[in-house]
Amino acid sequence: MTDFAARRTMMVDTQVRPSDVTKFPIIDAMLSVPRELFVPREQAEAAYISENVPIAPGRVVLEPRTLGKLLDAINIEGNELVLDIGAGYGYSSALVARMAEAVIAVEEDETLASEAQTMLAEQGADNVVLHTGPLADGAAQHGPYDAILIQGGVEQIPDSLLDQLKEGGRIGCLFMEGALGVVRIGYKIDGDVTWRFAFNATAPVVPGFEKAAAFTL
Repeated sequence: MTDFAARRTMMVDTQVRPSDVTKFPIIDAMLSVPRELFVPREQAEAAYISENVPIAPGRVVLEPRTLGKLLDAINIEGNELVLDIGAGYGYSSALVARMAEAVIAVEEDETLASEAQTMLAEQGADNVVLHTGPLADGAAQHGPYDAILIQGGVEQIPDSLLDQLKEGGRIGCLFMEGALGVVRIGYKIDGDVTWRFAFNATAPVVPGFEKAAAFTL
């Protein structure tokens, strides 16, 4: 029988801490939430490797280093409302649930959403509300949000999503620019979002966040 608890500790000690992720709530969440339960069953053995775990076309559970650094850079506080886009099986939402006051988890794949609902309930993450609908639409009816996270790569972000961010709020995105990706944190100040570089990472572009193809004659 696989000792997933030992793998979880090793993941944190070899992938997360060495990447300058030191905030206690993040470390504690990553040590506590059983990542192997939030991936496809046949992928459980791969849950703790330092790679993105595919869960659907164009969709992954972000590798531990990337997700840990993203959470570190966006710095969620205990009184905040967070929008988690592309929640998949709910791993990222389960982590954020331990740091935030409440999480709205958006998932458009109904099978994934149903699995996520079950897993999050079993893990006692009762401050997560699952919203089923197009990822790029977010969930305006529950907002505005202190922080928005997108679980995967983006090429562009709809303005309608940025509108769901509170004044003074933050959004964390992995912008894919060819094969290389750059994680940036956007800060909403006076109604505009200003982006700052956080770190490099890579992930597939989430469906709905592709750049519109330029029309050429």
